[in-house]
Amino acid sequence: MLSLGLALVLLISLVSPIDSCTHQEKDSLLQILAELGLAVSWRSNTDCCTWEGITCNQDRKVTDVYMASRCLQGSISPFLGNLTALLRLNLSHNLLSGGLPLELVQSSSIIVLDISFNRLTGSLSELPSSTPAQPLQVLDISSNLFTGRFPSTTWEVMKSLVDLNASTNSFTGQIPTTPCVSAPYFAMLDLSFNKFSGNIPPGLSNCSKMTLLSAGHNQLSGILPDELFNVTSLEHLSLPDNHLEGPLNGIMKLTNLVTLDLGGNGLNSNIPESIGELTKLQELHLDHNNMSRELPSGLSNCIDLITIDLKSNYFSGELTKVNFSNLPNLKKLDLLYNNFTGNIPESIYSCSKLTALRLSHNKFHGQLSEKIGNLKSLSFLSLVNSSLTNITRTLQILSTSRSLTTLFLGFNFMHETMPDDYTIDGFENLQVLGLNDCSLSGHIPHWLSKLTNLRMIFLLNNRLTEPIPDWISSLNFLFCLDISNNSLTGTIPSALMDMPMLRSDKIAPNVFELPAYDKIPSLQYLRPGAFPKVLNLGMNNFSGEIPKDIGCTSGSGTRVTLSASLASGIGPPARVARSEILRRRCGGLWRHESSASWGTAR
Repeated sequence: MLSLGLALVLLISLVSPIDSCTHQEKDSLLQILAELGLAVSWRSNTDCCTWEGITCNQDRKVTDVYMASRCLQGSISPFLGNLTALLRLNLSHNLLSGGLPLELVQSSSIIVLDISFNRLTGSLSELPSSTPAQPLQVLDISSNLFTGRFPSTTWEVMKSLVDLNASTNSFTGQIPTTPCVSAPYFAMLDLSFNKFSGNIPPGLSNCSKMTLLSAGHNQLSGILPDELFNVTSLEHLSLPDNHLEGPLNGIMKLTNLVTLDLGGNGLNSNIPESIGELTKLQELHLDHNNMSRELPSGLSNCIDLITIDLKSNYFSGELTKVNFSNLPNLKKLDLLYNNFTGNIPESIYSCSKLTALRLSHNKFHGQLSEKIGNLKSLSFLSLVNSSLTNITRTLQILSTSRSLTTLFLGFNFMHETMPDDYTIDGFENLQVLGLNDCSLSGHIPHWLSKLTNLRMIFLLNNRLTEPIPDWISSLNFLFCLDISNNSLTGTIPSALMDMPMLRSDKIAPNVFELPAYDKIPSLQYLRPGAFPKVLNLGMNNFSGEIPKDIGCTSGSGTRVTLSASLASGIGPPARVARSEILRRRCGGLWRHESSASWGTAR
């Protein structure tokens, strides 16, 4: 009897109000449960401090609600404001809709509020300047559907704010500078992917602790104000895809920069020699601007550089001023669409960590150096339109690069013969091969049959003859084959219809080291699988009957092109065909569509 009594006392003490959450806390959480349909682990007859995603302090008051990635639906309950000790609220990566309750923004306790990656709508209400100072330090409302003018006076009462992320919404108005004055420790501002307009305000210079400013993919205009270069604490300056203009002469003041992304603007100056003072710089993105002249030798002093992206500009001269040997950490170098001349500098081949190299569509000349074999990590190589000659020797050199997965060599080796040389070995990891627009004679070479990992082959716009070899159907991963505008003969082999990937919807989720372009630079792909499935046999000299099973590939979304006539292309000199697409579903009727065939990847 004594033992039973002790057990009862112990049991009562375990469920007593002293050791469980308060009734107010539980009632508020149960109200949230009713609105969001939370898991049954939130039971009214248990201590709410033991519920999944709930943390309490020693006073048994809720301090943390962590319900990220739970597929929650419904609206955010204002009853969360009744949790007077709540410090951190994370409802990110759900399916929540409705607006953001003002009770949470005005909370006298919350320091971290994360509701990112939901479907929240409406605008954000302004808090009057008479509102008591709020303790909020981190506010993440990114990746929602918020609209309207972005608040300005609200930030006057957020005196503890450190991090504000409102990216990927549809906010309008101008970039706020109020936090720079009211919040002395304000450090991170991300407003990218919105509809902000106007100039970059000089008032941002008051953010003396700011380390990140990201406002890319908006409608900002004007020049970079000199005052911005006084924010020497900046480590990440990201303003791509706006309408910014002007020079970069003051950039050398930002000596702590790790990331500089000004791509997709209207900058029309050169890269100043003083860029060499940015010795901590790792990411340099100045692509798609109007920049010109030679690259400065000072770029060699940015010894921590990992990525250099200067594509689609008007840079000229030789690259010899830049000593790439000083950049041991360089992984990606993209100089596509410029006016560089001379030989490819040998110092590039000393960048042993290089994974992606694109020098296409410049005015380089000379032969490919055997030293490219030093790039043991090279996965992506594009040398399109680089005046290369001797295709056999070039392929032999590149075959030693065992890590290559993507190789674009189009618009080179003009009028040479496609090698059918069994000494070409290697390429065991190659997935994408482009040898288009070279006017190559010969036939589809047998050495391709050994590249069993091939996903995409571009041999269009050559002078290849003879029938399509039957072995091509043994490339089990092939889903994009463009051999149009050649002189191939014979019948279309029925084995071509048996390629597994033309019938399957499953494509390996590989990624390109650099975006691959099709037709024009505005069409870019980060994954090979993002390309449509294509079987383009147009503009050849085939004879005989169309295989009866050819339409069955359409069930998996494959684009089958059998005949076409030439038309003028857009952009670079790749010829783009207007095609007569013949499609049918198995057992169905033929359907004819007029459409543009895929251009040249590069």
